[in-house]
Amino acid sequence: MNCNPSKIMKRYNHLLGEIDSAYHEMSRKLGLSDSAMIVLYTICDNGTNCLLQDICRRSGLSKQTINSAIRKLESEGILYLEAVSPKAKNVCLTEAGMSLAGKTAGRIISAENEIFASWPQEDVQKYLELTEAFLRALQEKAKNL
Repeated sequence: MNCNPSKIMKRYNHLLGEIDSAYHEMSRKLGLSDSAMIVLYTICDNGTNCLLQDICRRSGLSKQTINSAIRKLESEGILYLEAVSPKAKNVCLTEAGMSLAGKTAGRIISAENEIFASWPQEDVQKYLELTEAFLRALQEKAKNL
């Protein structure tokens, strides 16, 4: 049994944790729970609506956590659900939801865009390529567990 991560993995895990912590702090400062922010962010990333199953898949959060956040946002008049098929629901922003999303998730998206815009384009491309390569390799390893 090998429960001893390499120095590289320790650093990588630390960085991921710190990035998550930064996003948590931004959500907190903007008055949202992490899960509510993820829902709004994912919808903004998609436009003004997004399939519920896509929010679950993109977020990495459990369906139960996403559903709880959606129910709360729905009760606040921020979004509503719309049946697309018997098994699929679209999560749509209301006018109030579009305003809130712009003031919260939109600000985070702007900050992220500013960061990537400040990097040389070849660095952005390399970062994205390496992140995708790590993801694909990890997904392959996951198949063999």
